[in-house]
Amino acid sequence: MLPFKRVNFLRRGFGVLEQYKRGERKMSGGDMEAKLKAEINGGGGGGGVEDVYGEDRASEDQPITPWTVSVASGYTLLRDPRHNKGLAFTDKERDAHYLTGLLPPALFSQDLQEKRLMNILREYKVPLQRYIAMMDLQERNEKLFYKLLIDNVEELLPVVYTPTVGEACQKYGSIFRRPQGLYISLQEKGKILEVLKNWPEKSIQVIVVTDGERILGLGDLGCQGMGIPVGKLSLYTALGGVRPSACLPITIDVGTNNKKLLEDEFYIGLKQNRATGQEYYELLEEFMSAVKQNYGEKVLIQFEDFANHNAFELLAKYRTTHLVFNDDIQGTASVVLSGLVSALKLIGGTLADHTFLFLGAGEAGTGIAELIALEISKKTNAPLEETRKKIWLVDSKGLIVSSRKESLQHFKKPWAHDHEPIKELLAAVKAIKPTVLIGTSGVGQTFTKEVVEAMASMNEKPLILALSNPTSQSECTAEEAYTWSEGRAIFASGSPFDPVEYNGKVFVPGQANNAYIFPGFGLGLIMSGTIRVHDDMLLAASEALAAQVTEENYAKGLIYPPFTNIRKISAHIAAKVAAKSYELGLASRLPRPEDLVKYAESCMYTPIYGKYR
Repeated sequence: MLPFKRVNFLRRGFGVLEQYKRGERKMSGGDMEAKLKAEINGGGGGGGVEDVYGEDRASEDQPITPWTVSVASGYTLLRDPRHNKGLAFTDKERDAHYLTGLLPPALFSQDLQEKRLMNILREYKVPLQRYIAMMDLQERNEKLFYKLLIDNVEELLPVVYTPTVGEACQKYGSIFRRPQGLYISLQEKGKILEVLKNWPEKSIQVIVVTDGERILGLGDLGCQGMGIPVGKLSLYTALGGVRPSACLPITIDVGTNNKKLLEDEFYIGLKQNRATGQEYYELLEEFMSAVKQNYGEKVLIQFEDFANHNAFELLAKYRTTHLVFNDDIQGTASVVLSGLVSALKLIGGTLADHTFLFLGAGEAGTGIAELIALEISKKTNAPLEETRKKIWLVDSKGLIVSSRKESLQHFKKPWAHDHEPIKELLAAVKAIKPTVLIGTSGVGQTFTKEVVEAMASMNEKPLILALSNPTSQSECTAEEAYTWSEGRAIFASGSPFDPVEYNGKVFVPGQANNAYIFPGFGLGLIMSGTIRVHDDMLLAASEALAAQVTEENYAKGLIYPPFTNIRKISAHIAAKVAAKSYELGLASRLPRPEDLVKYAESCMYTPIYGKYR
């Protein structure tokens, strides 16, 4: 081991030498060594540290240069989330990396650290406190954060994702500590490529991007929607095994129409009304081009929580030129289709035998409906126009019927069937007589007692999916669905609900959570080098997820497998998606691996501490 003085010389000297190399500091060769020694050993004869960089003399009119040390050792190593191990640094590592005295003497294994932190998290009574604690952990010890999330996924998923992430976004300005992604605003128009290059990681494989206009069921949260990309990418790593350094959360800030935020002095985004039309689409076009130029053809861009009018247009525009995926439209559709396929074992028949009624005709509702129609079409060889007739949608104005066609948005028109107009959901249930009721309205308590009782009166086992997030926006609760149907409903929701006891029997509600699909789906695209997303890949993902539901799960009334096995489930989904990509000729990574499941597992990031020299 080198003497401390010599070590300090090396650690500080490297940074100063780099300045001379870059021409940022000027000095004759003969003076350099003496000057370096003076700077590193503490400066002049007064015994204090010389004000080398001018911080003491600087004022607002005399800026300073924020030099930083590039070698991860000592205090810097403890502040580096990717390499920090906290009390898990061994005595040898502490000695070799100048950590002696910077940590308490105790040595903890990673498992003991995990146990300690879970005890702390469980003491917090408010979910947002747990969210903040988890985000703090992610910022100081990346591997421990992901190990906690992987090992305790069912307990912590509601903390880092829905429903708690909704509250976090609402209060993002108040809990904001340090940036966790890129913020691209209208002010950066014309230089988005430069902004992307400011991100320290260069090998990006997945980008999750939002403009914050439709965050969950909470509406326009503007720049504070960053909590969604951050949360989604945490799950890409924890559940799908994509390396954290390959993930990039981005918020595109074009303003907000949320008056409360515009009047909030602590709001962190642009204080202006939303840009629309040409100004908006020019910014998005520049962004999409810059991403492709900077990261290449195979970077996956996941659109998240865009408003309906932009979401469909962006997906349609870029799906033929970029590797894009809209989780609200395509991810939700895939996970719900999977639940329907697995539910057939409980309610009987094929998809084509059932009638579907949706409350909500936005991104999620129409996306799910289209994928159901596509699956029925593929199974029965019936035209898509015919299979759509089994699916009915209710929006804010009532049942979508052909007499309304002229006034409908383009994405609703395929669902306008011949029927007399109906205003209320209950009347639509009685007229259409659906076997499956799906809620994507974003409005809570809309599956009333009368609606659920009507479904139960027509079906021995009514399938009821209340998918809106967060929990407060769910169309009904699990307890309501089971109680009002006298324990006969097959129920799943978008946000988690606790088990329900009814007439001496315990019902375990399923969660139709997109987190079942998008991490494995993204891994499948990445590991195969896929260049475009095809609808058949979504169908493959749905079937792969449905295949993971066991007889034991069915016995509890579950139509989704437990999240405890999510990494295994993601590997199977990734394998099926990759296989479909190879089949369609869209995969660029050749030759194709023989065992795609094993290959998927081998590609997964594992958050176990490494040993340092």
